[in-house]
Amino acid sequence: MSTCLFLSFRLRADAFVSNGELAKLNNMLRATPALSKALIHLPARASDPYLDDGAPPQLVLQLYFAQLPELEAALARDGHLSVLLSRDEFPALTHADATAQAMLVRPFTVPEPSVATGYPYCTYLVSYEGEAEDLNAWLGHYLGKHIGHMTQLPGLRELEVYTRLDWISVLPFPRVSYMQRNKVAFDCAEALTRALNSPARHRMREDYHAFPPFTGGNTHYAMTTRMVKSLPEGEGGRPRP
Repeated sequence: MSTCLFLSFRLRADAFVSNGELAKLNNMLRATPALSKALIHLPARASDPYLDDGAPPQLVLQLYFAQLPELEAALARDGHLSVLLSRDEFPALTHADATAQAMLVRPFTVPEPSVATGYPYCTYLVSYEGEAEDLNAWLGHYLGKHIGHMTQLPGLRELEVYTRLDWISVLPFPRVSYMQRNKVAFDCAEALTRALNSPARHRMREDYHAFPPFTGGNTHYAMTTRMVKSLPEGEGGRPRP
């Protein structure tokens, strides 16, 4: 299984991520050694009949690495991601409330998968921020039963669940330790809205009330997502030997 780093940024009221800053982010991520892919999530809108968790973070970076040591190398003192601390390069981000969490990626097969490259699509980012009374029972129910309902969402293109792991970083981003995160992907916000109002979603809501006991909140945010592919080896990515 691969690993994934979530970096979430809530900007101050008068700040925004400019197109120039997004372009710099894109170039920086493409050149990050060992980064297999990156997702840049920006706020979107979808209609959920059960939930309204308010405004999402203005920016979420989701960075995938095949191995945990590669992720940790990017977060080392001299690691490639340290440039995110540069006020000259990323002024909006250096004044943001940021959080970080590295997690294990658990992908699941969906009936109609799609690889979205080169154009934006829509994702629903979900987080369970507290603790399960019995994490083994929680994961057993969620991964064993609840996922079955999720895979029946119409128009679903991708489904991943993320679970906690221990990780090393010298960067000053405050850490969170969410019990679990999920991501479901759709072609567009309208497709996500249709899925959230479908019979499969209603079955998911019924099953939610049967979850093993847990504490803490959970959040659901619709995001516009663009995939950033890393550069080939020897072209700014991992150097050739």
